[in-house]
Amino acid sequence: MTAQVTLKSGEKVKVNDHVYCSPPWSVRDGTPYSIARIMEFLPPEGAGKGKGKGKEIYTRVRLAWYYRPSDVSDRPVADSRLLLAAIYSEICDINQLRSRCHVLHRDKITDLAGWKKRPDRFYFNRLFDPYIKKEFDVIQATDVRNLPDHIRQVLTSRYEYVVAEKDVVPDLTDTLRLCATCSEWCANPDTVGCDRCKNFFHMSCVQPPLLAKPSRGYGWTCAPCSKRHEEEVDKHDVRHPTPVTKPKSNAPAPRGRGRPRKDRSLAEKEENVEIKYFKMWPFRYFGQYTVAEDTLDPDDLIFPRSATRVGPKYQATVPTTLDVPSPSDPEQRGGDYTVEVLSAINTLTDEEIAEMEAWKVVLSRKPEKLHSVDWLTEALRRFTQAHVSNRGWSTVDMSVIPTRPEKWKKGETRHTDREWTADEVTAFEDGIFLYSAELRAVHDEIGTRSMAEVVRFYGHWKNLRLEEENVRIRAARLKAKDEGRDELPSVTAAVTDQFSDDEGSIMPGLSRHNNSCGACRTRESENWWRAPKGLATDILCDTCGTNWRKYADLNFRTVREDVLPPSKKGSDKREGTPLNGPSTKRVKTSTSASVNATPPPNAPMAPQLRCLACQKNGPVGKVLKCNQCQFRVHAASCGVHVEKSAVDSWMCDICQNEETLESSMHTDCLLCPRRKSKKKVQFPNADSFLRASKPTEGQGWAHVLCAVFTPEISFSDVSQLRLVEGISTIPKQRWASKCALCGETSGAVIRCSDCVREYHSSCAWRKGHHFGFEIQPVRHPRRDGMITTFKGETGNMVPVVCCQEHENSRRELYDVCETDETGETALQVYCRIYKQAPVTQAHALLRKARRLDQTLNIRTDGASSADVSAEPALQCDMCSTQYSPAFYPSGHYSGRWRCHKCHFEHRNGVGVGQSPDDSLSPLDDTMDG
Repeated sequence: MTAQVTLKSGEKVKVNDHVYCSPPWSVRDGTPYSIARIMEFLPPEGAGKGKGKGKEIYTRVRLAWYYRPSDVSDRPVADSRLLLAAIYSEICDINQLRSRCHVLHRDKITDLAGWKKRPDRFYFNRLFDPYIKKEFDVIQATDVRNLPDHIRQVLTSRYEYVVAEKDVVPDLTDTLRLCATCSEWCANPDTVGCDRCKNFFHMSCVQPPLLAKPSRGYGWTCAPCSKRHEEEVDKHDVRHPTPVTKPKSNAPAPRGRGRPRKDRSLAEKEENVEIKYFKMWPFRYFGQYTVAEDTLDPDDLIFPRSATRVGPKYQATVPTTLDVPSPSDPEQRGGDYTVEVLSAINTLTDEEIAEMEAWKVVLSRKPEKLHSVDWLTEALRRFTQAHVSNRGWSTVDMSVIPTRPEKWKKGETRHTDREWTADEVTAFEDGIFLYSAELRAVHDEIGTRSMAEVVRFYGHWKNLRLEEENVRIRAARLKAKDEGRDELPSVTAAVTDQFSDDEGSIMPGLSRHNNSCGACRTRESENWWRAPKGLATDILCDTCGTNWRKYADLNFRTVREDVLPPSKKGSDKREGTPLNGPSTKRVKTSTSASVNATPPPNAPMAPQLRCLACQKNGPVGKVLKCNQCQFRVHAASCGVHVEKSAVDSWMCDICQNEETLESSMHTDCLLCPRRKSKKKVQFPNADSFLRASKPTEGQGWAHVLCAVFTPEISFSDVSQLRLVEGISTIPKQRWASKCALCGETSGAVIRCSDCVREYHSSCAWRKGHHFGFEIQPVRHPRRDGMITTFKGETGNMVPVVCCQEHENSRRELYDVCETDETGETALQVYCRIYKQAPVTQAHALLRKARRLDQTLNIRTDGASSADVSAEPALQCDMCSTQYSPAFYPSGHYSGRWRCHKCHFEHRNGVGVGQSPDDSLSPLDDTMDG
């Protein structure tokens, strides 16, 4: 029979039930409840197992923890019912269990919206490993199909879920993959797939065998498909067009019509669904670094793993020095001469211990030192030294030397910390008030103490607060006893019971300073709870208190700054009405006082957001706000097209890349200088327009501002400002020039339009320089290139950057977010006309190759890639192909060209099939190279 335990709330819980867990309020310091799964009940530590069924005494419980997203990341998460599983357990006191809750995997919930509406219901679909600080996907074990039958049967019979990396999940859930050569199962680490025939091969079954997989972003084709493709190219029967991808939409997945039917029996079945556990865990890691055959071993480790750090990439290879003589008789650590005896009290007799205790009392006149752990530890160490060296107890002195020598250390170590000054204590308490138990931030606030000293002082300081609280409780008991009452009031009784659910967190009621709920501002509640730090008041109503303790969610309502003091007119308002709520009575007006009267409030307007590019407000939809980092920008100035239904869920490119991993996680702009900072910043600041970044063709990142105002840069798709191309075409002088603002010589600089100063675009934006677009009139429209019309002005649109000193410039600039009659911004118009890459003339790889040729100056006659692209009818006189990254002129026949392949093969002396009308001698090949 499964053991059951009855909680103080009256609920019965058993093994594998999910519960709320929390220590007393004074220990958890206002943090919400933790959520965990009961793995097993344990007897008291050191006690034997009880005799007979049902007679066991359980005082401890082993819990498997769940994390909230806010516990592992600073990014806000709108869903308060979402959890992160973990393969991590701890043993806690059984009195810390509060009440029961329900946690299920997302795939086992039919109606998620209905599930979240019910109280005490949570769900998870990811796992967080606290050791390697990484998140993994969690899928059902029955969904894994790409495994041999005997391994899959063992996996599904033991575990309910499988933990894997996001990139590995599609491979696990695919159909069984067999090698096209040997017909054996293809494990993911040793398998390559053909991009054309979609077959899979072992890397050792390919001829010649592959030593490594292709790099990320590159494909691989098998030998038959590669040969077939070469034949198609030689016949000139096919030319693959540039694939046109549909722009990615942020709209949610389409849902069926109507609302899901509420089935009470179905919800109860989901709550009581049977979950398989193996050695008390429902899941195991089966990802990139797992060997499939190892899972058959029942003792195989189930924890997530990462890449090994053993090898020459991480360890230094130090050559052996044969000429240096080794020291004679080196002192080996761990020998009899190097052992430091810390305590030998266990070898003393009872008489010697009593004599030592008598001498220990007289070592200090301060009674608090006799209870200090640090002082007692050092006293026992010195008594031990005296006993080992056959000295008397009277030779031990604790008042002269506050330090002690230690082996393997150059200097001496203090056995107690130096006294804290009043200023340091004040700074410590201010840091605790601001950052709570985040001792790293408190340490930075103090500045004169080490981290170890701050941690030790925090323990002493917290014990002192508990002592003061216990003194107040005893005084309240004595007062109640003197007044003839047998028990304390309900609130005091709740405070004294440190293991009850209301331990010190119930407040007696409203007071002068705590006159409303700190979250929703209401004044009516059946019970009042202590509020976490940082709110307007120190109390929460019953609803907000429950939401905070269980779901870590608060319904904030800001406090008005112009709240009037309480008066007779204020008493007309019903108690419980929010302070910033509308008045129920009509305001009496007077014509005589109309001049000095306050104007009536404006009608409610649509919510406005401030764009970080132009610092102007705009309606939601035109100005977008990132759902994760709260970055705000005009959609038209960032190349974003979002449907109305997906405005609230929109994420910027950097936040979206954290989920898709399409580009590099290193988001520094390639056009800006690489600054070395002691303080590590992973992402750009979300409070600046420089947060707007776009991926480059090499999977890097570039600021939208830098890409637009750098003349050599272009975009593959100007409607979305993706992908950034042409960074390699920026002249070397611009990379080597020194920025006039930051002084760095790395990064590409631009020049001021009114002076000769050069600086980085990002530095100019931070210093407040003027960015805009100017319409310059043209005399000959056909000769002067592309012209445009913006707000009635016609001419060439030119990007302009001016220093702050040129405020009186006569230039008429259009702001980045300024729109014309059609609603198109100046940035959009400029990019659409001048920044579009020639995607119709050549695909991305060919454009990149031409830019590379132009940068490296491969052509001997000085012809640029633009000269080649101007004549699309070129043909190789060796293999008669018209498709090549570059064509090279023949050195002996005017008007003839060679493709990239034939040119370098003849240059290196490699023969290929030649055309009938071209037969060159080896000397000619050498002269032509």
